[in-house]
Amino acid sequence: MAQQLVTHQPCQDCGSSDALTVYEWGSKCFSCGQTRRNSQEYSPKLTKVVSTMTNVHDIVYSSISERGLTRDTCLTYGVGKKDSHYYFPYYDGEGLVAYKKRNVADKKFSIEGAWQQGKLFGQQLFSKGGKYVTITEGEFDAAAAYQMLGSKYPVVSVRNGASSAVADVKANYEWLDSFETVVICFDNDAPGREAANAVAEVIGTKAKIFKGTQDYKDACEYSQENKSKEFVDLWWKSERYTPDGIIDGAGLWEMVNQPVERAKVQYPFSGLNDLTYGVREGELVTITAGSGLGKSQFLREIVYHILLNTNDHIGLLFLEESVKRTAKSIMSLAANKPLHLPDTEVSDDELKSAFDSTLGTGRVFLFDHFGSTAIDNIINRVRFMAKALECRYIFLDHVSIVVSAQDNGDERKALDEIMTKLRMIVQETGISLFCVSHLKRPDGKGHEEGAATSLSALRGSGSIGQLSDMVLGLERNGQSEDLKERHTTRVRVLKNRFSGLTGPACALYYDRITGRMTETHEDKEL
Repeated sequence: MAQQLVTHQPCQDCGSSDALTVYEWGSKCFSCGQTRRNSQEYSPKLTKVVSTMTNVHDIVYSSISERGLTRDTCLTYGVGKKDSHYYFPYYDGEGLVAYKKRNVADKKFSIEGAWQQGKLFGQQLFSKGGKYVTITEGEFDAAAAYQMLGSKYPVVSVRNGASSAVADVKANYEWLDSFETVVICFDNDAPGREAANAVAEVIGTKAKIFKGTQDYKDACEYSQENKSKEFVDLWWKSERYTPDGIIDGAGLWEMVNQPVERAKVQYPFSGLNDLTYGVREGELVTITAGSGLGKSQFLREIVYHILLNTNDHIGLLFLEESVKRTAKSIMSLAANKPLHLPDTEVSDDELKSAFDSTLGTGRVFLFDHFGSTAIDNIINRVRFMAKALECRYIFLDHVSIVVSAQDNGDERKALDEIMTKLRMIVQETGISLFCVSHLKRPDGKGHEEGAATSLSALRGSGSIGQLSDMVLGLERNGQSEDLKERHTTRVRVLKNRFSGLTGPACALYYDRITGRMTETHEDKEL
């Protein structure tokens, strides 16, 4: 049988894109039948290049059993063997320009010819356009994948493994982009996976990445182990590439098929739960109100409720009061008496019982700030509580005092800084973080006289509203002549990223005897 030097070449006589085969004696087109002898050289460039290389007439084309390749596949790709080397032909747009030689024993490579002019290995075999083209990391892999896919779909290889992959793909982008889908089938190792992602970035939305099993490194190993069916099944399941952070919605069924997880703990007030659906981990909740309208007491009710209904640790940073005041105020909720007031009568047993059920549980951690309220200091304490003390719920009262203590005097910039850092901690640790923030002084009736709260009234910076998952406004007319009105706080949901439900939520009455806030349903408007 005459030796083939080049196959699937374009024919200048009939216009066929791939019917011409070049032999050692000349060429023949299997479309129009035109035959040319060496005296009628079909490609002067081809003849010149081939003549400058090792005597290619001596290359033997046969099956390569150790790679699972048949003789027909080797002939198609022009992969042959001579002495102790395998030969892989490389072509440019006109013909053969180089051979890559691979030593059978040590797998070292050498080059004959103008290898840098070559396109992707095997590219000359396939016309532009079509449904699928596959890129592999090596020549043997290209031949093996082509064979396992039934010799139906184009398969090419980058020229020098993972290291040259991106450069080779960019150089041949137009040809690759002519196909509807580009399947990237690189080695199943760290360099191969990294290169596959890098190539997919270049290819874009047409790229799919072959996801092999851990049993086989590359296409050749599937072929060697007679696992063609497994390879083909995985090839058809190749995943559409999406950049980091972009998720293909088609793969989310298992996630969305799960029921929506309920909040681990509810707020102590039913009206608030109706709008918020409870307290969720991984959320930043901001509480805002005018000065002296019960923000700290509102926080304490939530703290105590969490203490009773979970086994989690809680961190408290109440910056406007001493640790003793904070401790006594938390204990007051358990005792149902305002223990922080000097005229409250309490027995030793009542005091000890209140302590044991709150601070004595070993689950409550307080920050003794000693006047140190620098932003980084506060951020470090919050992170320490979250990571080292494993506090799942942390309360910071309040960010406004942190900002006012800064030296630069730029309140807006300082608020942006602390809120951004707090948001990052929430994302990093998954804690629930409650922050208190003050409001700007409104025109006309003040917040201390019952003025409505709003996101636009948040003091200093829009970052408070933007970075918070939930914003709750507390409203109370602390100057009302009516005693009940003076001690009733209305809670308004200003922002609710979870459910989108906002507006008036509930009314809370503060009992001076018990020191507790309880929900009242007498206000029909709520």
